[in-house]
Amino acid sequence: MSDTAENTQELGEKIVNVLKTIYDPEIPVDIYELGLIYDVFVNEDNDVKILMTLTTPNCPVAETLPVEVEEKVKSLNAVNECEVEITFDPPWTQELMSEEAKLELGML
Repeated sequence: MSDTAENTQELGEKIVNVLKTIYDPEIPVDIYELGLIYDVFVNEDNDVKILMTLTTPNCPVAETLPVEVEEKVKSLNAVNECEVEITFDPPWTQELMSEEAKLELGML
């Protein structure tokens, strides 16, 4: 594995750790475990693109949550730029939640 690939993977892990500090205001589980993060891309310039969804299109935090994600990810020293793209394809379902999230919500 090249240094760049290793650094990118390391940065990806740091980004995931940051995402795990952001909670959906209506559900006491972080957005990563909820399955709202579909993908995290990091290029060789440490530009980050996050593809995420919301629990519903009219989610009360539709305006603020993507901004919070962007700002917290940008706060990592290694991150150059961060773009958050919201998608509803595929739509979020409870199936996307991690076992940990389901356990937390008493669904297991």
